[in-house]
Amino acid sequence: MYDAPASEQKVTQNETKIAARNVQVFYGSTHAIKDVNVEIEDKTVTAFIGPSGCGKSTFLRCLNRMNDTIDICRVEGDILLDGEDIYDARVDPVQLRAKVGMVFQKPNPFPKSIYDNIAYGPRIHGLAKNKADLDDIVEKSLRRGAIWDEVKDRLHAPGTGLSGGQQQRLCIARAVATEPEVLLMDEPCSALDPIATGQVEELIDELRENYSVVIVTHSMQQAARVSQKTAFFHLGNLVEYGETGQIFTNPVDPRTESYITGRIG
Repeated sequence: MYDAPASEQKVTQNETKIAARNVQVFYGSTHAIKDVNVEIEDKTVTAFIGPSGCGKSTFLRCLNRMNDTIDICRVEGDILLDGEDIYDARVDPVQLRAKVGMVFQKPNPFPKSIYDNIAYGPRIHGLAKNKADLDDIVEKSLRRGAIWDEVKDRLHAPGTGLSGGQQQRLCIARAVATEPEVLLMDEPCSALDPIATGQVEELIDELRENYSVVIVTHSMQQAARVSQKTAFFHLGNLVEYGETGQIFTNPVDPRTESYITGRIG
């Protein structure tokens, strides 16, 4: 199961970017996430793995307060970004989401031009002084999304006209356009074919030079290929967290081993 190119490179200890302490999540009376404690490092790809419904996407959505949009959802505990509590009443969730970008399972470009998809965030956050600034941000973001060469001659064509893999890279470019520090990805390749998946995985490996990347994936092979750290969730609990190579080859908890060998899931 474990095939470790990128993630087998020596893992260096990076600074903690996000620290979660005793995090609980409730949907009404349902206790969905229980006592999660984890430190997510900067400039590292961290994979969340586990069976469907185990809480990995719910926990991911806590990291940029996306769960705020669900009326019956309640989050308890502390989540710190660079030591600051993101659930503090003074924190503006819109500003937080500029700092903690998100890419969803299904590519969701806006029904606008490729250019305007990227320019939207920088415009509303006031990141560009003029058109030349905005042009520069758009090009830089599309380059970071590894899609510039494919779209540079049709920036004013609709983003929805791109292929699925191109749309997802456009969405990644859109997410990095606001200069975030963290990039959350919720199963970003599950709607893509193998070639597009490979392109997005290569991109994820490049993005960790500048960002802390957290990826939810149902594919253990993908977690093994792209991440340096892996967290295994089961029934709302964070069962085990550590270096990807160790989690896949020598897990501490028998539940982790059962999942990786296919006995549970």
